[in-house]
Amino acid sequence: MGKELSRSFDIEVVNREYKLVGLCETGNFPDAFPELAVKVQRAFWDRRKEIKHGKDYEILFSPFMCNGIIATYFGCVEVTEIADVPEGMLAFVLPETTYVKVLCTNKTIGEGHDKLHEWIRKNGYEPQLYASSQIEIYYIDEEADEEPVEILFPVSKVNP
Repeated sequence: MGKELSRSFDIEVVNREYKLVGLCETGNFPDAFPELAVKVQRAFWDRRKEIKHGKDYEILFSPFMCNGIIATYFGCVEVTEIADVPEGMLAFVLPETTYVKVLCTNKTIGEGHDKLHEWIRKNGYEPQLYASSQIEIYYIDEEADEEPVEILFPVSKVNP
């Protein structure tokens, strides 16, 4: 496994661009979740190696957008270039964005989200959801019960 399990909820600010290819599903929020997220992740996982130019096929990128009424959730792989997108999939670029990132696990993801939002409030940042997306990054180990997860939330500094 490329990432160590982290229960300490380490938080940092990072700037990144992401080129992603994958599948998505949209459903009522919160009624359709987490079942809809799991459904799209499983469907994508079975097809991930159809994607050309994948950086690491064992890392699952799950950007998501939610307005409190409906949510769209993705299962993707990061690519070095976008080309020959498989049938039924979509490709997109999340432009370079400032994110606050927290490390947690698939078993502590709810607490990870809570700690991330608390840190954002306490440290002079605000959500910046236009032209970006929240992202959950899963470091898949099919043999493990608990896997590392990174949660990234797009932000801007208030009065920098």
